[in-house]
Amino acid sequence: MREQVIQSVLEHKVISIVRGMAPEKILPVAQALYDGGIRLIEVTFNQKEPENFYKTADAIRAITQTMGDKMLVGAGTVTSVELVEMAAAAGAKYIISPDCDTDVIRRTRELGLVSMPGAYTATEAKQAHNAGADFVKLFPCIGDAPAYVKALCAPFNHIKFLAVGGVSAENAAAFLNAGAVGMGVGSCLVNKAWADAGEYWRITEEAKKILANISK
Repeated sequence: MREQVIQSVLEHKVISIVRGMAPEKILPVAQALYDGGIRLIEVTFNQKEPENFYKTADAIRAITQTMGDKMLVGAGTVTSVELVEMAAAAGAKYIISPDCDTDVIRRTRELGLVSMPGAYTATEAKQAHNAGADFVKLFPCIGDAPAYVKALCAPFNHIKFLAVGGVSAENAAAFLNAGAVGMGVGSCLVNKAWADAGEYWRITEEAKKILANISK
């Protein structure tokens, strides 16, 4: 299964990041993303609300059970071994973190999941890769980020970088051209205001726009 997930990320390239979504909206959002061509979705843990971690796990479980293999679900903002285990039990196929925590990477791999820790510097990227990361999430991608991605990919062309933070339909292709193999896209795709208004079609249309821009 790990290799299938890795190949799916390489093929589909866009991971949709879902944060702070009401439980009753998570499935319509997932369906809207799927209708727009997205096949990878990350549901994030809110570190300020540990009492609600179970809601994130429930959302991962709901998408997995409802959509099956049509949508590969991962957990985001995973900062501890305990969250890795909670996400795995809920059906997450990949684990994404904002930082490089070798214990998290190690447990992710032990459970047969795909590891996507965060890094920003060359040292962090190398550390993550050496610890067993399948992908390295370059975060945050701000400022002249495509140029920074290109600079890192030159010496580290053996590392699969994902661009995350500040990625939009307008600049998505630039990150791929710079050497990233994929990207995580957050609020510009899964806009909470659209979901709150029940305007899921907007999410579908934005997903189509992103995919169209990276396929040119």
